Amino acid sequence: MDLKHKITLLLLIFTSLIELTTGSGNSTMSKIGDRGCDQRCLAQAVIQKGLLSAPQGDNCTIVVNITSIQYETLSFDTKVMQMTSRIKVNMQWKDPDLGWQRNYRFPTIVVPVEKIWIPGIVLDNAIDTSMEPYTNDVQVRRDGTVDHSVVLFTTVSCEINLFNYPFVNGECPVAINGWSQKACALTLQIADNVSLVGGSRGEWQTMSVTKVSDVAQPDRSYLLVKLSINPFGAFVTLILPSGLILLADLVSFALPFEGGERNSFKVTLVLSFTMFLLILNDHLPNGGNCSPLLHYHFSFCLVCLVLSMLISIVLTRLSVDASILPCSCSKVHPSNSTKTQNESLDQEKDTGSEISLLQKIVNVLEDMGKGDDEKERNMAFAYLMDKFCFGFFVSVYIIYAIIIIGITRTDICKVNNLDFWDESKVTDYSYDYSYYYD
Repeated sequence: MDLKHKITLLLLIFTSLIELTTGSGNSTMSKIGDRGCDQRCLAQAVIQKGLLSAPQGDNCTIVVNITSIQYETLSFDTKVMQMTSRIKVNMQWKDPDLGWQRNYRFPTIVVPVEKIWIPGIVLDNAIDTSMEPYTNDVQVRRDGTVDHSVVLFTTVSCEINLFNYPFVNGECPVAINGWSQKACALTLQIADNVSLVGGSRGEWQTMSVTKVSDVAQPDRSYLLVKLSINPFGAFVTLILPSGLILLADLVSFALPFEGGERNSFKVTLVLSFTMFLLILNDHLPNGGNCSPLLHYHFSFCLVCLVLSMLISIVLTRLSVDASILPCSCSKVHPSNSTKTQNESLDQEKDTGSEISLLQKIVNVLEDMGKGDDEKERNMAFAYLMDKFCFGFFVSVYIIYAIIIIGITRTDICKVNNLDFWDESKVTDYSYDYSYYYD
């Protein structure tokens, strides 16, 4: 064998050995790569898929399981009837494209929340809603099941029956749902695991939170929040002052007419109550269709105070003169009559008639006696009318208290907080995909 053939044979043998060595090495490295890739490496492989769209099955319906809900009432604005809440939602859904083969030994990995699709939650009766991830990472299991938590800050319009304010109990719905179109939908399956935190916020207290589902409309689920007002603060600042002012007005009937002390006191009460209403005008609830009975109570108190003041002024007039007309001429006061009689006496002295002088003195004394008698009669009549008015106001207040207690015991005003559903929305899960499959 010549040198040329020997060199060719050696090259062939050397090339075969290199290919055999390289092939076995690649196979070994492949096995090592499958077994030696750590969780971060696996997570990076999942991230590189770039699955930012929703998982779409054959029926274009995504099912998200709400495993638990943590509810907290942040505030309730009685003036505008709006409730602000913080809701933590723990959810779980399955995206098969995020799964991996079983030759990886890791059951779960953690990926950034912005690298995969996250379902959106719709609140049907919300005025303002913001959704934030509870953490910046989500947990993905081997079969593609994703566990994630979000925090919802929402403001809903809630009309509560404030007719019996501040003795009020009410309910507010917070409608947590997915979305649905004619063919595709995001369905939420909400568990009954709903917990309440931070029950007391200001004068309002959250008594309980329950999940309610409509049997006829499975896509209409909501959280029913039961609220109650602590009546102590409102009773001390609203009801008690008005009652004490009415009591002070009744006690003022003990003051005499003379000197004008009673009239001044009643005018002071009216002005004080008016200022009291002006100060509380921005704090009193509107109540919407069910205006609080407290508005009518304040109107009744103001009318009674003004009426009592006017009656006191009229009785003061009657105690001086029998007529209440401001344009009527008053009778001649005994002092004026005495002055006139004295002038006549001086004239009679000049004439030297002693008999006429004595007669005039007798007439003066009789006129003074008549004036005193008339004044006493006017005063007695005024005090009699004063007693009648006092009894009238006492009777009115007693009847008013009975009527108020009876009205508060009845359910006069009713509200409907479930009128926010979109009746025009059509949900059809039986969409025909055979056309696309053919």
